Amino acid sequence: MKKNLLILLTVFITLFSATAVKAEEKVVKIASDSTYAPFEFQDANKKYVGIDVDLMQKISEMNGWQLDQSFPGFQAALDQLNAGQTDGVIAGMSITDERKKVFDFSDSYYASSVVIATKQGNQITAYKQLNGKTVGVKNGTASQDFLTKNKAKYGYTIKTYDEGAQLYESLKVGAVDAIMDDEPVLKYAINQGQNFEINMTGEKIGDYGFAVKKGTHPELIKGFNKALKELKANGGYDAILDKYTATTADTDIKPVKSDYRIASDSLFAPFEFQNSSKKYVGIDVDLLQAIAKSQKFNISMDFVGFQTAVDQTQAGHADGMIAGMSITDERKNVFDFSDPYFTANATLAVKSTTTDIKSYKDLKGKTVGIKNGTASQAFIDKNKDKYGYKVKVFDAADTMYESLNTGSIDAFMDDEPVVKYAILQGKKFATPIAPEKIGEYGFAVKKGTNPELLAMFNAGLAKLKANGDYDKIVEKYMGNTDSDDNKVDESTMIGIIKNNWQQLAKGLGYTLSLTIVSFVLALLIGVVFGLFSVSPSKFLKGFTRVYVDLVRGVPLMVLAIFIFYGVPNLIESITGHASPLNDYVAGVIALTLNASAYIAEIVRGGVNSVPIGQMEASRSLGISYIKTMRRVILPQAVKITIPSLVNQFIISLKDTTIISAIGLIELLQTGKIIVARNFQSFKVYGLIAMIYLVVILALTIFARRLERNMK
Repeated sequence: MKKNLLILLTVFITLFSATAVKAEEKVVKIASDSTYAPFEFQDANKKYVGIDVDLMQKISEMNGWQLDQSFPGFQAALDQLNAGQTDGVIAGMSITDERKKVFDFSDSYYASSVVIATKQGNQITAYKQLNGKTVGVKNGTASQDFLTKNKAKYGYTIKTYDEGAQLYESLKVGAVDAIMDDEPVLKYAINQGQNFEINMTGEKIGDYGFAVKKGTHPELIKGFNKALKELKANGGYDAILDKYTATTADTDIKPVKSDYRIASDSLFAPFEFQNSSKKYVGIDVDLLQAIAKSQKFNISMDFVGFQTAVDQTQAGHADGMIAGMSITDERKNVFDFSDPYFTANATLAVKSTTTDIKSYKDLKGKTVGIKNGTASQAFIDKNKDKYGYKVKVFDAADTMYESLNTGSIDAFMDDEPVVKYAILQGKKFATPIAPEKIGEYGFAVKKGTNPELLAMFNAGLAKLKANGDYDKIVEKYMGNTDSDDNKVDESTMIGIIKNNWQQLAKGLGYTLSLTIVSFVLALLIGVVFGLFSVSPSKFLKGFTRVYVDLVRGVPLMVLAIFIFYGVPNLIESITGHASPLNDYVAGVIALTLNASAYIAEIVRGGVNSVPIGQMEASRSLGISYIKTMRRVILPQAVKITIPSLVNQFIISLKDTTIISAIGLIELLQTGKIIVARNFQSFKVYGLIAMIYLVVILALTIFARRLERNMK
């Protein structure tokens, strides 16, 4: 009996213990990003792996948690955490003061740092050894901030570079004594054979943390920190990092060109725009430069406008383009795209004083503005009948924004970051409706070309997301109100002139240069064809007529686009080699052809206005046709044509605005670039109009005086 009782008691205790263990096993729901290699991503077997995944699994095992990990994407993970749908988030999330207001963070589980490197043999082990030396750094980086802050303390000189390749080359040739850059990037460069060495401890610049909603689940933070500490002590943490930070995959990607030309938009803040220092900056600019540095390939960026960038990439003038370009099925027929680098949302904006629009239903009977050819336009057109609003289409953001201010539209839809940037720059807009997801942005190359460029972009993007630099680039332009763009007052005409006169002068210089060069060439060609048109030869007359009718029958913009894109494509189809044409040369050719046709007609009219009797009298005296033209007819024709020729010069001057269609930054395009930064369209365009007016009035006065002197 006692024996049976003992067996039953043993079985009961065993069952009770198992039940207790099962009860204590806590189910923990964790949300993560979905495409953030090497922290979380799908491997070849479609299984989610990565630093965050392995780390969370190991920490859960150590704490006895039953892990339920999902991968909805970074923003969705944060939204789920805020809504209480998940217990925590681990997604390569930087610990910031702003985020600490909403989340409780664990101890840092991943730190990024910058470090000093020198040529091998030039050992520097302390900052004080940099006294009197020159240190190179890439412009706009955390390394630059650190060096600038400590410059006076350690007595070195700073030399800045735009690209990593330039930075490294300068150290190689001895232009600088040392450089500072991201530690993993420098270590990778050394692994790839760069003759550098690191003999100092890196400077920490950021941390990643595991997060829970503020005030909830303190036990998760405590358990995470305890397990993380143990993993770092026993080597498990380092093993996880080493598993995913190997660089062997990257070494297989090699650039095949010494320099890649990348086309971009010129006025799409905050993705690409000119800051108050006249330097192109933005999310796309910083991102591509950082990727080029990471993957060690050289780029040169041309900011020619969105449509021009598309055309240049298709025509082979550019190797690729990055311009806030949405990835669509239609565009995939023409371009090969990278992995998405930005999730695009569109938002509806109204005046800040508008109170009667709080949903799409409130737009009934109202007018909504939209930019032509955008994903926002597709959304607005699709829902037009559903909500009963009217649509007004614009070619540029600044005119659309001004239309809202003047009341010609009641609302507009544009990309969310663009609208946010406009609000940061002082636009009195409000966004009363939640944004709509309209797609994703991608880096693009012409279909079937430059596959290595796409591969390097994707590899570099993954690295930037892994080390936190991607988040820093986006945050820099999505919420930084302390940038240099806000330190210059451009709300007044005086402020605009003071801060932009050099840029405007350069634009005016291009305008005058285009006009003068093309007009001189057009004058030579036009005079020749004009004389052909009044010659006795029927062949020359017929040839001139065909030339004049053909050139005058094609609009100048179409002519410029055909010369810049069509002719090189024709040459490539014949020779098999790309033959891109310089935009300035193409502009000069287009203006020359256009003006020469009109000048030919002016010359013909001038010659024909001289009484025919003078030609007959001269010929009856035995003087040759050519001598009669040179001595009798042309001197009179010149006097007659002077006013018309000056008028044609003025027309050519104004026609230079059309050449901006192929990406040339003349005076008007310069104004558009300034407006994209400060949104002062009325003042900027008014200033440009005054510049044109002054120049043209001066030419008119000169023409009148010249005409009087000729008489």
